[in-house]
Amino acid sequence: MPKPVLAIVGRPNVGKSTIFNRIVGERIAIVEDKPGVTRDRIYSSAEWLNHDFHIIDTGGIEINDEPLMVQMRYQAEIAIDEADVICFIVNGREGVTAADEEVAQLLFRSKKPIVLGVNKMDDPSMHERLYEFYSLGIGEPFPISGSHGIGLGDFLDEAAKHFPKDADDTYDEDTIRISLIGRPNVGKSSLVNAILGEERVIVSDIPGTTRDAIDTPFTKDEQEYVVIDTAGMRKKGKVYESTEKYSVLRSLKAIERSDVVLMVLNAEEGIIEQDKKIAGYAHEAGRAVVLVVNKWDAVEKDDKTMREFEQKIRDHFLYLDYAPILFLSAKTKRRMQNLLPMVKEVSENHNMRVQTHVLNDVIVDAVTMNPTPTDHGGKRLRISYGTQVAVAPPTFVLFVNDPELLHFSYRRYLENKIRATFNFSGTPIRIVARKKND
Repeated sequence: MPKPVLAIVGRPNVGKSTIFNRIVGERIAIVEDKPGVTRDRIYSSAEWLNHDFHIIDTGGIEINDEPLMVQMRYQAEIAIDEADVICFIVNGREGVTAADEEVAQLLFRSKKPIVLGVNKMDDPSMHERLYEFYSLGIGEPFPISGSHGIGLGDFLDEAAKHFPKDADDTYDEDTIRISLIGRPNVGKSSLVNAILGEERVIVSDIPGTTRDAIDTPFTKDEQEYVVIDTAGMRKKGKVYESTEKYSVLRSLKAIERSDVVLMVLNAEEGIIEQDKKIAGYAHEAGRAVVLVVNKWDAVEKDDKTMREFEQKIRDHFLYLDYAPILFLSAKTKRRMQNLLPMVKEVSENHNMRVQTHVLNDVIVDAVTMNPTPTDHGGKRLRISYGTQVAVAPPTFVLFVNDPELLHFSYRRYLENKIRATFNFSGTPIRIVARKKND
């Protein structure tokens, strides 16, 4: 089930970004040990009580040289398109303005749940000003202060009431769900057509041609698949074309519904920063990943070209060192026959379970070869035992004397030993340290 999306919208200078930062807190920066994962500031993941959700800050839109009302319409358009719940922010110190009324009308027509936050209400004596905001027709106004965090709990409680309820998955659990991600014009639609063997998706050299994600089930060699085509990662329309950094939002729900993510790169154009941002979402979501280099037919090659390009990929995507790389051409179908077998293999690896006694043999051997580290006081990490607690991605819990002693470098060493013993190609693995109760 994809996480719900909450969008913060309102006219400029009402404190949208301050509220975004307050809700996100430390989660605005990726807590990730592996280098190279980047985050776009206007999107993040957040949590409130038992709710995990995506949050977007429309105040981060940068559309220059446009009249104020046009900019607000663009922001509202993004909120309407992307959000399950819209948080409409107004400035309590200034009262209701004509611009607030304009935004309210745009949002009201969206028919989506709207929660009205009256910001900058730091002093309870100001709460008598709340009543004028009922005139917007949105409903109850919530007094909040982004700067001090006042009232945000009640505000988020109300927003969470409108999050979509979990629903049964459309597909059988044995079906492998594949999503294709990547920036516009890397050939995702052509690749979908090559996988399916028919022209299911509009193919064009114009970036952003495909409007929406399209689910296409099919069967190959008695294995059921469904392709979730995210060629529409950048919706055709001025706001998306003017704001390239919003393109990643188009892929988030598809990634969360996927088992295997095909990160598509353009062999002609090489690797750019946005590729790393987009791939980072799949890694963080814990999905199996295959790096697909499309349009390989268009590259002039010698006997070193593929090896050099592969090294470039490894240098740029350090956090995806587990992901296999496949060079192919959707246009000429060269090496296309290797794609689905690779998808099936990494899906199986993503769901692999390791017997506890075998895992512990690997851990004992690893510790024997490279003893556990000590802290500055000489206290040594002791690993009592380990066990696998989840799949998709495979997650291992190590019971230790002190979780703080399991440093990144030794965690990475243990991961490499586990990978050297078991075939976890294509899938991230998680290693969690927990204190063993004596």
